[in-house]
Amino acid sequence: DGGQGGDIILIADEGLGSLLDFRYVRSYRAQSGAHGKGKNQHGKSGSDLILPVPVGTLIKDEETGELIKDLCKPGERVVVAEGGLGGKGNAHFASSARQAPRFAQEGQKGCERWITLELKLLADVGVIGLPNSGKSTLVSRVSAARPKIADYPFTTLVPSLGVVSYSDHKTFVIADIPGLIEGAHEGSGLGTTFLRHIERTSVLIHLLDGSQVSSKSPLRDFEMINDELKSFNPALAETPQVVAVNKMDLPESKEIYSHIRERFKKMGKEIFPLSAVTGEGVKPLIAHVVHLLPKGKK
Repeated sequence: DGGQGGDIILIADEGLGSLLDFRYVRSYRAQSGAHGKGKNQHGKSGSDLILPVPVGTLIKDEETGELIKDLCKPGERVVVAEGGLGGKGNAHFASSARQAPRFAQEGQKGCERWITLELKLLADVGVIGLPNSGKSTLVSRVSAARPKIADYPFTTLVPSLGVVSYSDHKTFVIADIPGLIEGAHEGSGLGTTFLRHIERTSVLIHLLDGSQVSSKSPLRDFEMINDELKSFNPALAETPQVVAVNKMDLPESKEIYSHIRERFKKMGKEIFPLSAVTGEGVKPLIAHVVHLLPKGKK
């Protein structure tokens, strides 16, 4: 008899952070089973091909769009293409009356399919806001993450993950979600590239730039970003949001803060003033975020 063909298996690997390898290699083939041989020797089965992917990878059938598996836990695996069954040699059909049959059964071809891989980061808290509102600085302030920080838009080209420690040695994962501007849900800026990562978060920190010259700008920015979230996925409107006004170490931020606070107070929203650069006001913000996390995280 011939050997079985190898399966193609995807496994969630904590050590990976992107799907970049799959950009350059698009086609994968597991090892075929070996042919049977004379003297009743069975063919060796083909080796499985195991492909590691980052934790949080969605695997979809490209033709139907059907979700095959969401690999959201380290070590989870799924067979995405099964190897073919080995054929049966003529010895398989031998009997006392037919000791040397002149026929055999061919093996079956393995599964061939196209799949789409999509990575959604696994973060408890997402930091959203316009470019240069200080998201990366806040993440670097509350965790050991060191994202790129500069004074021009779209400094952050990949989401930055950090681990925040709080009472009783508990932690949560925070992510800087870059690229949100008006029209993000349609792909403007870095829009849809990063909006999908927000879908996994339990709490959002909406960071506003308090140094805007116009006192109406932070509120307008807040409404615009929320419109983009709703347009991308209406369910995101239900995600708890904590509003924080950043750059309170600057004189212009202090001048307009009272106006911003009153505007949000009329909307029934509490806001947290802070300076991600100096650390002022960061602890009360994190304490409030912890209070909003699901019970399993508190």
